[in-house]
Amino acid sequence: MYKVGLVEDEEALNKLIKNYLEKEDFIVETFTKGQDALDFINDKNNVNLWILDIMLADDVTGYDIIKAIRLQDEEVPIIFSSARDQSIDKIMGLELGCDDYIAKPYSPKELVLRVKNIIKRVYSKDFHKIKYNDYEINTIERTVYYKEEKINLTTLEFDLLLYLVNNKNKPLTREMILNEVWGSDYYGSDRVVDDSIRRLRKKLNNLNINTVYGFGYRLSWIIKRQVYQIN
Repeated sequence: MYKVGLVEDEEALNKLIKNYLEKEDFIVETFTKGQDALDFINDKNNVNLWILDIMLADDVTGYDIIKAIRLQDEEVPIIFSSARDQSIDKIMGLELGCDDYIAKPYSPKELVLRVKNIIKRVYSKDFHKIKYNDYEINTIERTVYYKEEKINLTTLEFDLLLYLVNNKNKPLTREMILNEVWGSDYYGSDRVVDDSIRRLRKKLNNLNINTVYGFGYRLSWIIKRQVYQIN
């Protein structure tokens, strides 16, 4: 499944677009304030595509958000919109690296079609494969290769790796990892996370799984145009 970030300060339109996208099986992170979107981006959260309104009600503009996105990911697709009938908005957005522009008012159906077309163009080829530092992670076959050598992982180790990849560059507490990988009904010690991380580091020693002291772990990973599979 693909994850979309939506920044739209008109609450009714925000909810409407969210509903349309969810009907097409997208996961949607919504924001009505620019600052909230900036905080989300600066926390190293990932989406597969952004939809931005240029003119927002707070002090943060869509242009500010585009710049913040591009500092984190140079190639994640961005669709931006504006109610102002000025070509300067379109030019500035495209110059900042956006992929598409849609003028308000627009049909939510048209926006969804644009989203699907961009997603298909950007991610359709090998969408289930994540590559980094000579590693290839296949989320359908649930395999990991380093160069041409297969790395054998247990089911739990693969689930842990995928959760770290889906939340790359984001600090994760042991509790968060336990809940997502082992399940909320797990009642054992959180030391199982440390043991599993240690085994994963040993098997995948070219991945940067860092300890965040007093907090948990973080996978430090810069990656371009990859799909982050959402379980």
